[in-house]
Amino acid sequence: MDLIPEDQREYIFMDRESDLKRLSQPLECVCFRTSIWDETLYKAWSNIVHSLIPNVDELEQHLNHFAEMIDADEVLLFERATFLVICYSERRQHNDIHRFEKVSNIIKQFKLSCTKLAAQFQNMEVRNSRFAAFIESFTANTYIMVILSDSSIPSATTLWNIRNSRKHFEMLESVRTCHLNRIHLCIVCNVV
Repeated sequence: MDLIPEDQREYIFMDRESDLKRLSQPLECVCFRTSIWDETLYKAWSNIVHSLIPNVDELEQHLNHFAEMIDADEVLLFERATFLVICYSERRQHNDIHRFEKVSNIIKQFKLSCTKLAAQFQNMEVRNSRFAAFIESFTANTYIMVILSDSSIPSATTLWNIRNSRKHFEMLESVRTCHLNRIHLCIVCNVV
């Protein structure tokens, strides 16, 4: 879409989307209007990853329960290698709709810096008077991010809760992996 004049983008996107949906019948086709210059490409890939997870609703229910139990504003699961959002629980609404993409980019840059120093990223904590954020290696395929608006909760308490929930989510992941092994082919098209 970046190479198409701005005044023609919507028309061309809708035209190509219509063609793809018609040609892919009876399959359901979802198209994403993306750009390499903003977070739309990340959002599209996150949606694709999200749609490939067979038990994502169950996973979100467990994240919601976990967030409720520890009084977290938000809990996110990121895919380990790409830092794409797998699923999340949001208990308090935020204005920035691109915050997940921004966090992902920051963490990917930080991981790259760690790699250059021959170190491996494991976890991170960011804290000020308004919030505390924890990013922790979680399961074999995920990282978890926990956001708390109550920054008076000790780090050790939150980290203990994250670590104690790990086995439960590993079990959910093993069920998910069994289902994913049944997926034979996934095709992603980039239409210009």
